[in-house]
Amino acid sequence: MRLIYETPAAWEEATEKRLLVFGMSGLGKTRLSSLLRAEGDWFHYSIDYRIGTAYMGEHIADNLKRMAMEVPFLAHLLRSDSIYIGSNITFDNLAPLSTFLGKPGDPAKGGLGFDEYMRRQALHRRAEINALLDTPNFIARARDLYGYDHFICDTGGSICEVVDPADPKDEVLTALASNTLMVWIEDNPDHVEDLVTRFDRAPKPMYYHPDFMTAQWQTYLQETGATSETVDPDGFVRFAYARALAHRAPIYRAMAGNWGVTVTADEVSAVRDGPDAIGLIAQALGRRGETA
Repeated sequence: MRLIYETPAAWEEATEKRLLVFGMSGLGKTRLSSLLRAEGDWFHYSIDYRIGTAYMGEHIADNLKRMAMEVPFLAHLLRSDSIYIGSNITFDNLAPLSTFLGKPGDPAKGGLGFDEYMRRQALHRRAEINALLDTPNFIARARDLYGYDHFICDTGGSICEVVDPADPKDEVLTALASNTLMVWIEDNPDHVEDLVTRFDRAPKPMYYHPDFMTAQWQTYLQETGATSETVDPDGFVRFAYARALAHRAPIYRAMAGNWGVTVTADEVSAVRDGPDAIGLIAQALGRRGETA
């Protein structure tokens, strides 16, 4: 795939710079996006925010209302349209989306039935694909409506679950790589260990490809002897997350090799401001040129 900026010079001299960052959550995608946004001439497009507002907002709100309907006092007010219930998703707080996705397992511990869990996963998959395909429209919107010269797309960690980097005609990757420079933030063993430790402290719902998720569910049931109704929800998502890191790494690598460039999480952590970020991307393009 031909990149929209083939050389460091082409990138640095471009009057309209368009980036997309991808990789595991917690490695610096949103931090890098925020640093560029702070420069004043970058539009920050968050895929997770778009998913939670444009495509999953109604599902999230209905779930909140369903919970409220279990409280007679609130149920009466909802039926009479006396109160409004909605989520307050922001770039920095995506909890309403995570809460809707939920975790499968014992309902007494807040778990969902596996079929319902997979239904919600399927809704997220379609929403993520739609949000990613919206990127070209938001590039035009940022330029024509708001006057932003530069654009960065901040993707969720699950982008690798909805694309096939080996397919040169992949709909999502074709749309993204034709309009942005795709940048993988690569982890290292120390980062992986830190990510697992952080996740163990606060396990959260995530989206995974259905084949991966079904396989992990069956394996967990076999290894623990639990039934669908007795699975500890936090225990299962910890189990799946640790394996997801190994599952996702080669997909990210193929995405970068076939469709973009690579920077390391350590390099991103050293970025202090917009000019540093511009220089880092130039270095990544230079490295790719050397190995081409």
